[in-house]
Amino acid sequence: MIIRFLSVAGFMSLSLQPEAQNSLYIDSNQSLTLDQCIDYAFKHQPALFQSYINQSITKTTNAISLSGWYPQINLGGNFTHYNELPTSFTVDSSGNPVKQRSGVVNTSVPALTVSQAIFSPSLLYAAKAANFYVKQSEQVTDSTKIDLVVSVSKAFYNLLLTIEQINVLKEDTARLGKNLSDAYHQYVGGIVDMTDYQEAAITLNNSKAQLKQAIENVIPQYATLKQLMGWPPQNQFNVNFDTARMKSDISFDTTQDLVYEKRIEYQILQTGKTIQHQITDYYRLSFLPTVSGFFNYDFQYENNNLGALYANVYPYSFIGISVNLPIFTGFYRIKNIQRSKLQEQLLDWSQVSLKSEIYTEYTTALANYKGNLYNLYMLQDNVGMAKNVYEIVSLQYQQGVVPYLNVITAESNLITSQIGYLNALFQVLSNKVDLQKAMGIIYYNH
Repeated sequence: MIIRFLSVAGFMSLSLQPEAQNSLYIDSNQSLTLDQCIDYAFKHQPALFQSYINQSITKTTNAISLSGWYPQINLGGNFTHYNELPTSFTVDSSGNPVKQRSGVVNTSVPALTVSQAIFSPSLLYAAKAANFYVKQSEQVTDSTKIDLVVSVSKAFYNLLLTIEQINVLKEDTARLGKNLSDAYHQYVGGIVDMTDYQEAAITLNNSKAQLKQAIENVIPQYATLKQLMGWPPQNQFNVNFDTARMKSDISFDTTQDLVYEKRIEYQILQTGKTIQHQITDYYRLSFLPTVSGFFNYDFQYENNNLGALYANVYPYSFIGISVNLPIFTGFYRIKNIQRSKLQEQLLDWSQVSLKSEIYTEYTTALANYKGNLYNLYMLQDNVGMAKNVYEIVSLQYQQGVVPYLNVITAESNLITSQIGYLNALFQVLSNKVDLQKAMGIIYYNH
C-alpha cells in the first residue's frame, strides 16, 4: 500500500513538470522585452489610433469653422411663370391713374452670388481658439500614451511575476518529491513513523496545487498583455527579461518635488480653462456687428413665349456691404456670458479638486514604493537565511536528529520567503511606475 501510494505521488510529480514547461514557453520564435512590447503597443493599440483620429477630426473641425473667412460663391436661379401678370398703375396726362399689366409671362433669372466676410465675432473666436483645440487633442493623445506605457508595463510585470513564481514552485515541488522519497525510506528503515511520509505527501500536493494554479494564470495574463499591446490574440510570443537589470531599475529619487504642472491631466485642464475663457470673450464681443461684402451678377431672361425664353438675356449686377448689428436679443448675450463665467468657476474648482487628487495619488504611490522597497531588502536577506536553514534541517532529518515537522516548517519558510521576495520585487517595479505617473514623469519616445 505504501509503495503504491508513493508510486502515484511520484507519477503525479513527474507528469506535472512537463506541463509546466509547455505552459511557460510559447511555441514562437518571437521574444519581446518590455520596451519592445511598449513599442509594439504604440504602433498597434486601437485606443491610441482613435486618439490620432480625434486629432485629425479636431483639425478638420477647425478648418470647417474657419472656412467662413474665405469668399463664399454660390450659383442659383429661379424660373417664374405668371398665370396673370401683375397690375401696375400709371398716370395719364390728366393726372388720372391708368391700370395696366406689367412684365412678361415667363421669367428666368440665374444668379452668381459672391460674399466675403469682413468682420464676424464668431469667426474671430474660431480663429483665436483653433490652436487651443488642437493643443487639447494632442494632450489627450499624450495622456493615452502615458496610460499605455503604465498599463503595458504593469501587465508585463504581472506576467513575469507569475513565471518566476512557477520556477520557484517547480524547485519546491522537486525538493518535496525528494523529501517524500526520503521519508518513505526512513519509515521502511524504522527511523520514523508513518505520519512523516503522509505529511510529506500533503505538503507535496499543496505545492503541486499552487504550481498548477500559477501555470493556469499565465494564459489570461498573456491575453491581458496582448490586449493592451494590440497584439493579435491568435499569435504567440515569449517575454524576454533580464532579472539583474530589473533589480537595478527599482531605484528612484524620492527627494524630487511634486510639480502639478507636469501631470498631463493638469495640462489638459489648463487648456480647457483657456478655451472656456475664449468662449466668454466671444459672448462679450457678440454685440459687435457682422460685416460682409457681396457681389451679385444676375442673368435675367424674359419672354412671353416659353420656347423663346432664353433667346435674349438682360443681365444686371450690383455690389454692396451688409451690416448686421444685434440691438436686442432677449438677453441672449448677457445670459451666455453669465453661463460661461460659471463654467469657468467650475473649471477653477476642478483644478482645486485635481490638485488634491494628484497629491493623494502621489503620497500613496510614494508610501507604497518606500514600504515595498524596504520589504524587498528584508525579504532578500530572508531568502538566503531560509535556504541555509532548510539545508541544515533537511540534513538533520536525514540523520534522524530532528522530526519531519522541522523540515516542513523550514520548507514552508523557504517557499514563503522566495515567493514573498518575488512579489516584493515586481511590486516595487509596479510601484515605481505608479510613482512616475503620479509625478508626471512617464517618458516615451513616440
